[in-house]
Amino acid sequence: MTAAIEFAHADRSLRPQDDLFRFMNGAWLRTARIEPDQSSAGGFMDLHNAAERDVRELIEECEGELDTDEGRIAALYRSFMDADRIEELGAAPLAPIFAAIDAVDSPSALARHLGWSLRHGLSPLVHLAEEADPGDPTRYAAFLDQGGLGLPDEAYYRLDEHAEIREKYRAHLARVFALAGFEDAEAQAEAVFDVETRIAAHHWDRVRLRDLRAMYNPMPLADVVASSPGFDWDAYLAGAGIDRETLGQLIVSQPSFVEGAAPLLTELPLEAWRSWARWKAISGLSGYLSSPFVDARFDFYERTLSGNEEQRPRWKRGVALVEGALGEAVGRAYVARHFQPEKKEAMDRLVARLLEAYRNSIEKLSWMTEETRAEALRKLAQFTPKIGYPARWRDYSALRLTADDLMANVLAANSFELDWTLGRIGKPVDKDEWQMYPQTVNAYYH
Repeated sequence: MTAAIEFAHADRSLRPQDDLFRFMNGAWLRTARIEPDQSSAGGFMDLHNAAERDVRELIEECEGELDTDEGRIAALYRSFMDADRIEELGAAPLAPIFAAIDAVDSPSALARHLGWSLRHGLSPLVHLAEEADPGDPTRYAAFLDQGGLGLPDEAYYRLDEHAEIREKYRAHLARVFALAGFEDAEAQAEAVFDVETRIAAHHWDRVRLRDLRAMYNPMPLADVVASSPGFDWDAYLAGAGIDRETLGQLIVSQPSFVEGAAPLLTELPLEAWRSWARWKAISGLSGYLSSPFVDARFDFYERTLSGNEEQRPRWKRGVALVEGALGEAVGRAYVARHFQPEKKEAMDRLVARLLEAYRNSIEKLSWMTEETRAEALRKLAQFTPKIGYPARWRDYSALRLTADDLMANVLAANSFELDWTLGRIGKPVDKDEWQMYPQTVNAYYH
C-alpha cells in the first residue's frame, strides 16, 4: 500500500496556507448535496443512508408469526406503513386516552394518570431511567429526572430571546388541539402553556445540569415521598405498574425540581392539568396519527426549532420506529445478511493485533515512569472490544404486537421498554451489553 494525499475534492484555486480546509475540500463543498430531510452531508451520512436502505429492504422482507422476532418486525412496520387506515382513523386512537383524562377528578387520580403516561412513554412530569450508578458503577440504579415541558428547556419559557418561539409554540398548541376536535382549542393551549411555565420555573438550567456532583443524590423512596408533599407516589407507582420495592433506592438528579413541582398538582386547577395531560398524549403520539398531526408536529419541532425543510419519507420513519422498538432483533437479521462470521473473525484478529501493538509501544516508551506504565497497561488490559454484534441478543418474546393497530403497538412497545428498564434496577451492570445496534453507523467507548 502506497501512502498518498487525496486531492479529488480539492480547490486548487486556493493556497493551502491561506485556507487549508477549503483547499482540500472546496470542490466537494461546491457540489455536495444535503438531502432535504437531513441536516448534514458527508461520508458518515453516506454510510448511514446506505445502512438505512439495507435495513429497509430487510424489514420489508420480514415474515413470520407474531410470536417470532421476524413477525414482530413485520407487524410493527406494516401497521405504521398502512397509511390509508391511519388517515381514516384521524384522531380516533386518542379517544380512550382522552376519556381516561376526563375521568381525572383528584390530585391522586392525576398522579395515577402520570404513572400511566410514564409507562406508555408520553413525556411524563418526572422521567425514570436506569444506568450504572456513578457511586457504584458495578450496579444499575434508578434515576429520577425533571420533565413535563414541550419546549427544549426552561430558558424558552423565560428569556426574551425566545419570545417568538413561545408565540409559535402557543399557536402550535392551539392548532393541534383543534385537529384533535376541541372547540376551545385556544383555551386548552393557554392552559397547557401556563402549566408548563409553572413547571419550568422549577427546572434546573443548562449550566446547573453540568454539575454532575450536584445531580448525584441517592436517597430512599421514602425520603423522595417525604420531600414532595402533594404528590401521591403510591397512586403514581400504581398507575405505572411499579412495585415500591423496585424503587427502594433512587438517584434524584434535581431534588429541588421534585420538591417544587409536586405541590403544583394541588395548586393548579385540575382542568389545567387535564389540558396538559391531553397535550402530552397528542404530542407523544402525533407521529402515529393522520397526516395533519404529523405535519403540525414537523412544522413546529422540525422546521421551526431545528430548521429542517422536509419531512422524512414514511418508510424512513417506519424504519426508525422498528429500530427503536426492536433494534437488536433487526440487528440480528442485519448481521446474518451483511456480516458473516468470517468477517467478524477477521476484524477480531485485526483489533487484537492493534491492541498488542499498543501494548508493545507502551512497554517500550522511554519517557514513561514505571508507575505510569503499569497504570497504562492496567487500563489497556481492561479494554473490551465489541466488534460487529453482541454476544447475547435481547429477548423480545414478552412484546405483544398486532398486524393492524399501530397505536396499540406503540403503547405496547413503550410499556415493554419500561419493564426492561425496571428489570435491571439494582442488578449487576452487563458489560457485554451493546448501547447501539449492529446496523448503527457509529462507535463508542467508556
